[in-house]
Amino acid sequence: RAVAMSVSHSSRLNKLVREQYVRLPQDGLVQVTYVWIDGSGEGVRCKSRTLDKEPKSIEDVPEWNFDGSSTAQAEGSNSDMFLVPVRMFRDPFCLDPNKLVLCEVLKYNRKPAETNLRHTCKKVMDLVKDSHPWFGMEQEYTLLGVNGHPYGWPDNGFPGPQGPYYCGVGADKVYGRDIVESHYKACLYAGVKICGTNAEVMPSQWEFQVGPCEGIEMGDHLWMARFILHRVCEDFGVVATLDPKPMTGNWNGAGCHTNYSTEEMRREGGLKHIEAAIEKLSKRHDYHICVYDPRGGRDNSRRLTGHHETSNIFEFSAGVANRGASIRIPRQVGQDGYGYFEDRRPAANCDPYAVTEAIMRTTVLNETGVETKDYADH
Repeated sequence: RAVAMSVSHSSRLNKLVREQYVRLPQDGLVQVTYVWIDGSGEGVRCKSRTLDKEPKSIEDVPEWNFDGSSTAQAEGSNSDMFLVPVRMFRDPFCLDPNKLVLCEVLKYNRKPAETNLRHTCKKVMDLVKDSHPWFGMEQEYTLLGVNGHPYGWPDNGFPGPQGPYYCGVGADKVYGRDIVESHYKACLYAGVKICGTNAEVMPSQWEFQVGPCEGIEMGDHLWMARFILHRVCEDFGVVATLDPKPMTGNWNGAGCHTNYSTEEMRREGGLKHIEAAIEKLSKRHDYHICVYDPRGGRDNSRRLTGHHETSNIFEFSAGVANRGASIRIPRQVGQDGYGYFEDRRPAANCDPYAVTEAIMRTTVLNETGVETKDYADH
């Protein structure tokens, strides 16, 4: 019996018709799509405008504004918010010379919106730039039908137990590869530093990796990769969720494992610097758990159970090649004596600005406790 997949109505529109219009000449005019993080701290929004020539740098893209009362970022009586362009990418949906532009959100008084975590992250990254921090983040996500049920799963019941799906091949093992490969190519076209992808342990769950990126670049590229993912899924009529535990029971959750190193960790003998950083992280576990998901650890408490390749949320642990630890040192790094380490605690729906900022505050700026230092006056 054929099962009707739960896809959106708009995905059934004839995409070949759209192609006819996408390729029409623009006579030197350029469509710029502004992308920003909304008041949820997880969702992305976008809108487009026409510029009379192709912007060559981010400075060529003007500030804009939007109605913050419709994105949970302002009250209706004072709703204008500023969009400040911070990083520009090629547009894989409307094609060259059109652009995607990631923006910071400022309130009416030019102060950062509550979910603008890039603002303080940039300050911290500027302070620690001499340590040349590199990051690579592994974004796990789950494909859902528009009915909220995992894409490709039986309408009533569950697929077979986990085992054959991770990095799997075959129609009975992986669901939605067309989406994954389209997202990969779109990111490459855009200039997002995507570096890999694979099917994950739970069926209809996937992962892509972004990096290596230095400093503030990490958050910028991951947020744009997320926007492109949601936009690609829209074309296919399915939903990508970053929920850290989309299915209860004996199924893996979804994380955003964060690989990190400084220049001294990457040099010969860098293992001692890696171990020193892990020691600092071990004394600040509660602080990191609070910033590693948008709800102060409540989302991660569903995922970090000590089972399904996770550590326990209440305990800090570290080990070589241990996927059940808070921090994993790759075996190759242990053998070479230098390289990087992986923080496995961030949830799939974390804000990469918050995660990378927290790591730098603890390991380079030597902050302790649950309070953070304000460097605005320094």
